[in-house]
Amino acid sequence: MPSTRKPAASLSPGYAANMEGVAAVERAISIVEALEAAKAPMTLSALAAATDLYKSTVLRLLVSLEKHGLVVRRQNQSYVLGPLAFRLGRAFEATYHLKEHLLPLMEQLVERGLESPSFHVWQDAETRLCLLRVDSRHSTLDRVRAGDLLPLKRGAAGKVLQRHAGAGAEAGPPQVEVSFGERDPLCGAIAAPVLGPGGECLGALSLSGPLERFTEPAVRKMVKPLLEACEAATRSLGGQWPVGRGVLNLGAAAAPPAPAARTARAVARAR
Repeated sequence: MPSTRKPAASLSPGYAANMEGVAAVERAISIVEALEAAKAPMTLSALAAATDLYKSTVLRLLVSLEKHGLVVRRQNQSYVLGPLAFRLGRAFEATYHLKEHLLPLMEQLVERGLESPSFHVWQDAETRLCLLRVDSRHSTLDRVRAGDLLPLKRGAAGKVLQRHAGAGAEAGPPQVEVSFGERDPLCGAIAAPVLGPGGECLGALSLSGPLERFTEPAVRKMVKPLLEACEAATRSLGGQWPVGRGVLNLGAAAAPPAPAARTARAVARAR
């Protein structure tokens, strides 16, 4: 079949201008993403290095971003995210009401003596964002905080998000993903999806903590309340929870240390 793409010489001036506008927007977004990832003020040179753009290009785009409040220039000539970034975050939260629906459920999990619950959302092809976090009452905790960017391809929550990427409703019973020392060699976690209207995966709710506490009775205790919390969150956010008992998915889990391996096998047999 012949190509339908026009040769470059035949492209209209309007089309070429539109493409240039798209490229400018993408460059501007890369600057905002660099500031968000740094979580600290950045100089012009640092932004140019992080975005692989010329300083002159970065400076020109910063003028526009600063004009609209997405970036603020400090007196020392460094740059940080501006008030529009905060308002966008509040608007996102207001649109989905995630905090309103999820925090009470997460606090209930803590009250039941379980590990620390976190709620993770897709950030990009390589990372996930910890949007909400409630520390457990245990004296030792894993090191995760709201706002942290974590690898998408490691950890129980990342597995949930990857499985649901671009997918519709969950086919079959809900699945609980597990990880034993994948992202952090001293951390264990289990996670399950929270679904919205049309089966869209809004994020992954996880329970995580030091690996030594992921013993057989502890994991068996966590699976059921985690699924109950995910189901309650799904229904309150307008989603439909899949029919059937939850399934602990061990096939994709990295090889755990011996105690965790025994735990995983025991839980699989118990279910």
